[in-house]
This record gives sequence, C-alpha cells and structure tokens, in this order.
Amino acid sequence: MSLDPVLTDPDQYVVIFENERVRVLEYTDEPGIRTTPHDHPDSVMYTLTSFRRRLHSGDDRRDVELAAGQAFWLPAQQHAGETIGDTPTTAFFVELKEPPLHPPADGAPAIGPS
Repeated sequence: MSLDPVLTDPDQYVVIFENERVRVLEYTDEPGIRTTPHDHPDSVMYTLTSFRRRLHSGDDRRDVELAAGQAFWLPAQQHAGETIGDTPTTAFFVELKEPPLHPPADGAPAIGPS
C-alpha cells in the first residue's frame, strides 16, 4: 500500500504542481481532522494559516504550533496528524524528489518541521 499523502488523505492533500525534480502539495483541513499514516520526502513546508497539530509516528508524539507565513524544513518522515487547535489549516509542501543527502544524525526519524 502506498503511503503517499495524496492517496492516503485525498481530501486534505492536493498536487498543485509537479515536475521531474519537485512536487508541490496544498494541505487543508478543519479542526478535529485526523490524517492516516503517510510519508513525506525531504520537503519545505510553508504555512498560510496559523494552526496547532499533534503528530504521531510509532510511539512518538509531538505537538506543534505554527504561525502563518513561516517556512520550515521537513526532513523525510512518516507520521499521522490531527488538528488540535480551533482554526483551519492551510500549508504548502514542496517535496524534493532527489534522495536525501544526509540521513538523520542519530538514525531516528524526525517528527514535524525543524
């Protein structure tokens, strides 16, 4: 089964641009929406709205609060998420299609933006 977010959560993730080097996704949701587990390659995330999310990866959990108009590096990872705030979420992901240059230093996958 593919863990591509466009396939696992098609109501939230939409491809808005793609070529041989990048794919750009728009993500939207409402408070209380949960995504199923999915993969992200190395990406840049840009937030259009402020929001609070809880991210889950295996036994790990991380709450993030992000302001509108910020860009973040998102290392390759697998997670599921839920909107725990009271505002809708809108963000763009610019996914890189090249393999990562450097795996995480400690070997553990990251959860969320850094």
